[in-house]
Amino acid sequence: MKGFGTDEQTIIDILTTRSNAQRQAIAQAFTHEYGRDIIEDLKSELGGHFEDVIIALMMPPAEYLCRELNNCMEGLGTDEQVLVEILCTRTKPEIAEIVETYERLYNRPLAEHMCSETSGDFRRLLTLIVTGARDEEAGADSGRAREAAQQLYDAGEAKWGTDEEIFNKILAHESFAQLRLIFEEYKNISGHTIEQAIKAEIDGELKEALSAIVECVENAPAWFAQRLRAATQGAGTDDKVLVRVVATRAERDLGAIKREYERLYDKTLESDISQGETSGDYKRALVALLGPA
Repeated sequence: MKGFGTDEQTIIDILTTRSNAQRQAIAQAFTHEYGRDIIEDLKSELGGHFEDVIIALMMPPAEYLCRELNNCMEGLGTDEQVLVEILCTRTKPEIAEIVETYERLYNRPLAEHMCSETSGDFRRLLTLIVTGARDEEAGADSGRAREAAQQLYDAGEAKWGTDEEIFNKILAHESFAQLRLIFEEYKNISGHTIEQAIKAEIDGELKEALSAIVECVENAPAWFAQRLRAATQGAGTDDKVLVRVVATRAERDLGAIKREYERLYDKTLESDISQGETSGDYKRALVALLGPA
């Protein structure tokens, strides 16, 4: 970054091949050595979506996700899909860290901000999630699973209208392991899947949120692969989604997401990114993060 121009390839080579913990150590060493904030220096040297992906890599994961949550709620309108992507797909400990970090960064509880920007059953579901309602401690129990599956069936398909509160309560409270059993029992009771029931019985943002929980319980990499496919197809690339998913899943399950992408669409994620509207250093950074084909 020193002098005229910037060596973008070196920035890509160093930052895309380190873990986030290593990047935080680099940031600390940079400040110690030069008395400067590496993120501020990067912002002054880079631009566009290339800057977005590099800054996403340099921030601690919880802080980055909190910034994304804040951005999607600030100003006119709310991007509910971002709320679903971040809050409905993460574990209870991850949510707890996001909640703590959000209040530290913005001096405002996440639940309070979210409640002012959402409404109805969608707001109630997200509130249950961010207040830590999910029971990760109780073991999986097939007897309780049958009871819960019956409650879901009775609240939806078995009656006129839908009792969304029951869906919220079960899908926000039960652990992912328990939900897997519940979804199996639901299929035994009704003859088809819980996804089909949600799509038939529920609409709007609540449908998207409940579907995300179900799909992440069953196959989270496939859900994120679909999110990436939607971001790379159609009129223009949704670069915010592309950056957020690739940067935040890189150390978790990006390899599995790539495999699911190829299985679902018979194309590699790399090829869709390379053939899309992304260009130059930004494309090179994304492809580097994706790792070997």
